[in-house]
Amino acid sequence: MAVYRIGLLGAGRVAHHLGPALAQAGHQVVHIWSRTLPAAQSLASSVRGATAGTELAALPPAEVYIIAVPDGAVPAVLAAARFAPGALVVHTAGALPLAVFAARPEVRGGVLYPLQTFSPGRQIAWATVPLCVEAAEAHGQQQVLELAASLSADVRLVSSAQRLHLHVAAVWASNFPNHLLGISRALLTEAGLPWELLHPLIQETIDKALTQPPFRVQTGPAVRHDEGTLARHEAALQGRSEWQALYKALSTSIQQVQAQLAVNNEPGV
Repeated sequence: MAVYRIGLLGAGRVAHHLGPALAQAGHQVVHIWSRTLPAAQSLASSVRGATAGTELAALPPAEVYIIAVPDGAVPAVLAAARFAPGALVVHTAGALPLAVFAARPEVRGGVLYPLQTFSPGRQIAWATVPLCVEAAEAHGQQQVLELAASLSADVRLVSSAQRLHLHVAAVWASNFPNHLLGISRALLTEAGLPWELLHPLIQETIDKALTQPPFRVQTGPAVRHDEGTLARHEAALQGRSEWQALYKALSTSIQQVQAQLAVNNEPGV
């Protein structure tokens, strides 16, 4: 396995999980950059031998630089940074195309997108995380493939266009359900009921969705066109107009999808 000296630009959620994982895989994380020194120092303290700094124009030499900042900040970081000549520079953004490197034609650009949700205090099983990679040229592609393979057993070449669709799908699969679960928990709290009541239902829903096409196993009052129950639910949400609107929109979407499947004589997709 190739071992790289790595400069990690960013000290947020992705970087806090990625830095130690890179070190554990045998790479040398030589430097952590962040806009704020305490953030860089905090992450550097968990990665043996890493220095910390806030100067993009004075980055230490490395073979690979990984930009792990919010998507909207990548162009500014890329424009201001001074990388070692010949180094590979990759970003970790899901919805940002490889074309972002066009503004720095002298930079060998690539993508290392980890398809996972990252939160403080959570342990990530990196060996199972799909890593979606892309690069502008063959040598860069080989390097990013090697780097990804040192972290995960699931490494895939994914184009910018495919990655955008994947990122949208990931939002539907993770961020939106998490928000809906938050609403469920809040409603139970307001009713004086324990969150644990929903745990078996949530688990079964996820298990079904992972083994069968989700549209095929859709249940609930919307798919049954149970107008009485739908009306009572909407009335119960009267004090939460934004959640009431979301309830109506999702119920309508369920009915529209099921109607279309019926027209096409499809059991689900």
